[in-house]
Amino acid sequence: MIEVHDLVKHYRVTKREGGFAKSLRAFFKRQYDTVKAVDGIGFSIAPGEIVGFLGPNGAGKTTTLKMLAGLLHPDAGTLSVAGFRPQDRRRDFLGTIAMVLGQKQQLIWDLPPADTFLLNKAIYGVSDADYRERIGELTEMLGLGTLVTRQARKLSLGERMKCELAAALIHGPKVLFLDEPTIGLDVNMQQVLRDFIADYNKRTGATILLTSHYMADVTALCKRVIVIDRGKLIFDGDFAAIMERMALDKAVKLNFSAPVPQARLEGYGKVTRADGLEAELHVPRGSVAATAQRMLAELPVADIAIEDTPIETVIGRFMTGGMTANTGPA
Repeated sequence: MIEVHDLVKHYRVTKREGGFAKSLRAFFKRQYDTVKAVDGIGFSIAPGEIVGFLGPNGAGKTTTLKMLAGLLHPDAGTLSVAGFRPQDRRRDFLGTIAMVLGQKQQLIWDLPPADTFLLNKAIYGVSDADYRERIGELTEMLGLGTLVTRQARKLSLGERMKCELAAALIHGPKVLFLDEPTIGLDVNMQQVLRDFIADYNKRTGATILLTSHYMADVTALCKRVIVIDRGKLIFDGDFAAIMERMALDKAVKLNFSAPVPQARLEGYGKVTRADGLEAELHVPRGSVAATAQRMLAELPVADIAIEDTPIETVIGRFMTGGMTANTGPA
């Protein structure tokens, strides 16, 4: 459904230095830097896949999505989405895709979402029968209810996001680009949108490329992830492989029946917190069981909990160069 080969997008940006004299000099003789937003990445996504697209801020994720949607033209490389060249912006192509940006909105601020839905119906040439069917389905799946008849500016962020998704799906796209769809939402609303995305994928077989800084989104929705950094692809494969290769330790959390000094804990693992009656250590995965047994035998342990390393920590290690070899797509 999506094919990307040697994709490149560079920007030429003006160098500006502080101070009046330097600013005046730059006015007459400009200097430029080249920002390599996307620098030769390639991947393939099959129909019906939900793929996480990860990377730090400035990695090139949104630039890539905009090229896949035809909003930006690549400097080099080839793109194919549902058999179309995105930069041609053909009507058939535009009716095949949808793009939802968590920090942008298409709802008309002073009008109810229902009016935006009707506008999109007209733009995409959706028949009355298809429109009624899709609105009914989306209203049920997202729990829109009376939200669609209230002014967009009077909706909460979560309510607007649900309506944004509905507006983007009026024409029944086969490919959905989601850029931070849950940003700024509370935990409950994030879960509502995750459930909706998963359900929509199952019902329609739509191909979904998702960017998010919330690892819970990726964990819940994506078996496969593509990771880029500084415009280059550094991983493409099973999300579990990152966890397996980068989650090298586990967190052991302890409550004691009597105070235990930090110095006494240092022989068991890396102590990250110790305040007498409570402590947290990081212990290599392979020795967790044996270390826990030693602690129970040698320390006044009242309670013990063993937890996997948080996903955010694992991804942070990954981004800082702990894993550099690319793998093939899952």
